[in-house]
Amino acid sequence: MIRTVQVAPDRLDRWLTGFGERHGAVTYDVTPQSVTLTAEDGSSAVVTVPFEPLAALSREGLVAHVLAERRIGVLLVRRGGYGVGVFAGGKLLDSKVGSRHVQGTTKAGGWSQQRYARRRDNQAREAFAAATEVAVRILAPARLDVLVCGGDRRAVDTVLDDPRLKELGALVRPPFLGVPDPKQKVLEQAGADARAIRIEVDQPE
Repeated sequence: MIRTVQVAPDRLDRWLTGFGERHGAVTYDVTPQSVTLTAEDGSSAVVTVPFEPLAALSREGLVAHVLAERRIGVLLVRRGGYGVGVFAGGKLLDSKVGSRHVQGTTKAGGWSQQRYARRRDNQAREAFAAATEVAVRILAPARLDVLVCGGDRRAVDTVLDDPRLKELGALVRPPFLGVPDPKQKVLEQAGADARAIRIEVDQPE
């Protein structure tokens, strides 16, 4: 049975130890992108290295890597709103969330449908423009180590296409976060999710 778990950085070392306690002696296969644990009972776990590459190819290197303090930017954009934040050591240093009304779809046809479509497009452009201005104000000067994005991929791409944010594109790292319309709590949770370590566990039946 395969399942995926998320582990906070400060819990990873204990989780690795517990995997061995539950499943027997463990061997490690370490690469810059992932760490694979294979246990005595046939169970395995694949740890995706966050903010790869991993420089020190060992368990100890992995633990030190995930605990390293980074300035992480979070950019969440959807048609109905945005959330922008800067985190360090899991703490939110600066943030802004906003919402915009975007006209829903209509079943009407012909000219009326086209009019509503144009209105939706205009409203979406205004929403993305507002998100862009906030990103320029908060993220651009923040000296980020990493940028994690979420929401709607096309919307995020639209924001990052702004010339004032061109340097941020090189900082984007997975995961891409699936989120509802961003509110403050959504943004705060996204900051935690951005730092979480994803582990795929495979246990024999």
